[in-house]
Amino acid sequence: MKDSLLFTPYRLGNTTLRNRTIRSAAFESMGKDFGPTQQLKDYHVSVARGGIGMTTLAYAAVCRSGLSFNKQLWLRDEIVPALADITDAIHREGAAASIQIGHCGNMTHWSTAGCFPIGASTGFNLYSPTFVRGMRRDEIAETARCFGEAVRTAHRAGFDCVEVHAGHGYLISQFLSPYTNRRRDEYGGSLENRMRFMKVCLEEVMKAAAETGTAVLVKHNMEDGFKSGIQIPESIEIAKEIEKFGVDGIVLTSGFVSKAPMAVMRGRIPTKTMSYYMPWSSWPQKIVVNLFGQWMIKQYDFEECYFLENALKFRAELKCPLVYVGGLVSRAGIEKVLDAGFEMVQMARALVNDPAFVDKLKAGDETTRSGCDHRDYCMARMYSVDMQCCHNCREEIPEHLWKELRKIK
Repeated sequence: MKDSLLFTPYRLGNTTLRNRTIRSAAFESMGKDFGPTQQLKDYHVSVARGGIGMTTLAYAAVCRSGLSFNKQLWLRDEIVPALADITDAIHREGAAASIQIGHCGNMTHWSTAGCFPIGASTGFNLYSPTFVRGMRRDEIAETARCFGEAVRTAHRAGFDCVEVHAGHGYLISQFLSPYTNRRRDEYGGSLENRMRFMKVCLEEVMKAAAETGTAVLVKHNMEDGFKSGIQIPESIEIAKEIEKFGVDGIVLTSGFVSKAPMAVMRGRIPTKTMSYYMPWSSWPQKIVVNLFGQWMIKQYDFEECYFLENALKFRAELKCPLVYVGGLVSRAGIEKVLDAGFEMVQMARALVNDPAFVDKLKAGDETTRSGCDHRDYCMARMYSVDMQCCHNCREEIPEHLWKELRKIK
């Protein structure tokens, strides 16, 4: 095999990763009462044992108002000992540990956030569904401070890196996107104004990172995935602003959970399977998704390296390290991305299918490929139960769900 960067070390901030692979921050849905569980620990330790360079615990809210689900993490001192237990175990397996920090904004709920949902602008979020109040200036400043404090808390818990979630239609993304930002003050209107909240958050993050020696990645939307959202030319300008903060890397992604969810991960989501796992407490959504989901949710065909064409446009404009994520299922695909000038790669579904996938890549050759066939069963149950692959699910999958899954295949 030709010389490869894949299994060479990479210096990320003050941490040296043993290779160029990162378990991306796809939501595991393995928390409880806004804290970690043994299941969450076991999963990430298995990924670390399987050869990953760094594994990322997904979605930790920087404050209570940023929570959408009971199974999300709320990054606070109370859970530091349990998180430290996880990071210690990850480090013993030779991997680095990262945690994604963010705020759900208009996709929160009173029952989890403990307050009336807040976002960039006042309105109604059909995805949740819930009414939302636009944030006051004092709330904006306080939330930015919470981002900085989250970095300090992550450091106390033993994390080597934080990933700031500025994409996918969550709070920072809601300020950036003209689709969700209809403010008429200094935080809305022009691109410069819409970037203001992101910049105050990153100021706090980078200040805390300098104090603690924590590496910082930022997850950024190349495009929102629909006409009234952010498009690539504007997104490149945003990425250049992120670069100015001296971050350790930008993770290039796309898609808007409340408007174009499958633009994020691609594939044809099994909507009847999704409705099956939704709780009856959400019966209106359960029924609507079951009957009309296939028409409500725009479907995308899966193809390997599906973000690469767009990501190369950012590579040409930026000097900072870039992390590629999106449709990596084979050694050949990963090598293609690294050869194109990306410093690191992120994967999730391949590691849900097989936590030891990275070790298998190392032992194999360019024909080595993940057993994930992108039926997206893992996504269909992700928010309601937990993220598991249909090929190694711990419980029996009903035959009528397999019928739908086979059609997707």
